[in-house]
Amino acid sequence: MSDSQYIPDFRLDMLGEPCPYPAVATLEAMPSLQSGQILEVVSDCPQSINNIPLDARNHGYEVLEIQQDGPTIRYLIRK
Repeated sequence: MSDSQYIPDFRLDMLGEPCPYPAVATLEAMPSLQSGQILEVVSDCPQSINNIPLDARNHGYEVLEIQQDGPTIRYLIRK
């Protein structure tokens, strides 16, 4: 599947959800994580490649990885 060096603690499956819902859901999920935990977000919204990393960084989270596989984009974000 993926050769990621990170193991996410939580997964947010946003496949089929139109923008801006994936980015909104990501920001809503992050506060429930403990510091250092990783959220995996999977989205097929093309705009999320801009929204999710930008929003995450603006809120002080660390974007560890972005992997694109066809229309599917996978983000790993650390609190």
